[in-house]
Formats: sequence, C-alpha cells, structure tokens
Amino acid sequence: MRYASLTSLLLFCAVHAHAAVDLKANETPLNTPADPKAIALLPADYRLAHAGQLTVAVSAQNSPPLSLVASDNRTRIGSDIDIARLLAQSLGLTLTVVPVSWEEWPLGLKSGRYDVALVNIAVTEARKQKYDFATYRTDSLAFSVKHDSSIKHITTAKDIAGQRVIVGSGTNQERILLDWNTQLQQQHLPPAIPIYLTDDATTTLFLQSGRADITFGPQAAAAWKAALNGRSKVVGYSPYKAWVATTTLKGNGLVKALNQALNDAIASGHYQKILSRWGEAQEGVTSSQINPPGITYR
Repeated sequence: MRYASLTSLLLFCAVHAHAAVDLKANETPLNTPADPKAIALLPADYRLAHAGQLTVAVSAQNSPPLSLVASDNRTRIGSDIDIARLLAQSLGLTLTVVPVSWEEWPLGLKSGRYDVALVNIAVTEARKQKYDFATYRTDSLAFSVKHDSSIKHITTAKDIAGQRVIVGSGTNQERILLDWNTQLQQQHLPPAIPIYLTDDATTTLFLQSGRADITFGPQAAAAWKAALNGRSKVVGYSPYKAWVATTTLKGNGLVKALNQALNDAIASGHYQKILSRWGEAQEGVTSSQINPPGITYR
C-alpha cells in the first residue's frame, strides 16, 4: 500500500479506545514561543550542524503516530516531529528534519550531520557512555500478533518460547528478547527466533502471511496499527520501564538547553498539546530528566 493512501485511510483513526487522531488537522504545525531560559543554556562553543537551524534526525519509517508521511506524500509529521519543532522554536532556531533509518542515527550524530536524534531512542546505561539524554516520553513496548492468532497473552519469557518474533536490531526490544531467550535456555525451553526487519510494510507482510508469529516494538505504533483495520492485536507489554529521550553527542552541552526547553514547555502546556493530539498522553512525563538511570532487564 502506498503511504499517501495509508495516510488518507488513517484519518480519524482511533489510536487508543477514547482518543481519535485527526491526521489532516495534525498536519498543521503547533508553534511554541522562544524560551529565553533555554536559549541562555545553549553552549557558546557548540557549532550547529547548520547555522540558525536545529537539525534533527527522525525516523524515515512510516511508524505512526511517531513519524509518518503527510497527505502530500513528502512532508514528515508525527509526535517526534512536533517535539523536534518545539525544541527548535524554544531555542529560537528553525527546524530541519533529516529522515534516517535506525542504524544511521549514531554515525550521524558523531559526524555532526545533525544536532539531535529523535528516533524513539530509549535511555540505556551503554548509550549513556556516548550520548546525553533529555527525556520526553516513557518507553512503552508492545507484543502484537495477527488478529486470529492463537496467542492470547504475553507476560513472561515462557509465552514466546519457540515463537518467531520480529524485532529491530540494536533496539531495547531486541535486548529484552535476547534476555528472555537466556531465561528460556536456563529453563530448558526453546528460545524465540528473532526475525530482524526494519521496513514496516515487510513487517506487516511477514505477520499477516504467517512468516512471523509476533512483532515486538513501540506500543503507540502497535495500538495505531491495531485500530487501523483490526488485522493485528496487542497481546502484551514489556515489563521493563525505560525513557525515550532527545539524544545528543556526549559532552557537547546541548542537552541542558533541550532539557530546559522541554520542562518549560511542560509547565506552559505546549508539550501536553503535542502528545494529546497524537493519542500519546498516557506516555507523557511530568518533567524532563537529564541522563536518568537506563533500562534494566532483571
């Protein structure tokens, strides 16, 4: 299915049971006033990727409500793009978004191609060695199956024993899956079989055609797809708590300005408007934290 057609079908789609999302209305940007306190925290020696602009990496995948293509089949919209705009405007800068694959964002930050990555990146202790984080959402992960699957619930490692699970390489969900496989091996049960895919269309094809049994990924995207046409359903959630955060290169100082911008937007209500219009209010934070404890798997 072409993305433009997908977008038109998603109009007024219910992401959560009581939260309708109007994509056409959400193509209109939400604006945030410049934040003097956040601007004052911009490090004097930090060199932006492009002068006068905040260049932000966002997901190139169609993974609504986080990132997707608008009705013009070109412009990126979604909650991550709205958060990126909030940050840029708070810092008195114009926004430039760079769609990237999951594998690209670390190299892009290191090379200075962009200033910030917003690709649904969760805080981990390993990542904190290389990057600085300012949290802006809780990281909810969900297990989804085909609508007529015999799998009714997933709560522990035993529930995925021997199942074929689609997961992204290098993601927290992969780390959780591998940890559960270790538990299964210790219990002398067959491990789950990871299937590494990055394209959403291919993921849907594998699940619907029976080439995979389960997909494991962001809860917001899973709920959206389930509500779209009823061909999939959410059957469980990750038991581990994590934070999604703005991601910048370690030690460049930009994180303090981003954190201030987020906290001031939370205080003013601009932040809540973004999450509400994308059906993500339940994943909101009451304050942004800099480099909080990373996800733990036990």
